[in-house]
Amino acid sequence: MAKKTIESLGSLGKKMREAGPDSIIISSPHDDWGFNVPLFFLAPKFKGEIEHVLIGSRSPKFYFEEGKKIVREPFSDNKKYALIASGDLSHCLKKEGPYGFHQDGPKFDEALVKALEKKDIKKILKLDDLYPEAGECGLRSICFILGILEESKVKYEPQILSYEGPWGVGYLVANFKL
Repeated sequence: MAKKTIESLGSLGKKMREAGPDSIIISSPHDDWGFNVPLFFLAPKFKGEIEHVLIGSRSPKFYFEEGKKIVREPFSDNKKYALIASGDLSHCLKKEGPYGFHQDGPKFDEALVKALEKKDIKKILKLDDLYPEAGECGLRSICFILGILEESKVKYEPQILSYEGPWGVGYLVANFKL
């Protein structure tokens, strides 16, 4: 069971509702459920503007730069935004997981968590090359959000709320506290 993940999402959802964003931007590599699942946990009754950004397979650096572009274009200084990166970490954490076990899986997840805690964007942008067999799908979504944060020059502190991989897939819940 993904108990820590569900509890962390509930806590983060409460913080998000208290912040009262006008708009939510969700990046995800998965159409439909990649957007609906985060909304279910984080903002189930949100009626404001929701922008979906479907992430493809281009480089993490590409999506980091795409995130920067959003700040230059439709962002408004007088609106409150919630940013959500949706996607899983490695799918190769256990033999019985969806892609079986590969040593890149746990190494990728550990490196990503540490790099997020340190705000080491250069390292994050290289993780795809360092651990090519990690079988992840969330890195580019995270890079997109990091691009937005970088370009907006907002000060944030990453908080890892939970990490677990009960079924051989890494689940990370993090908050970028402003």
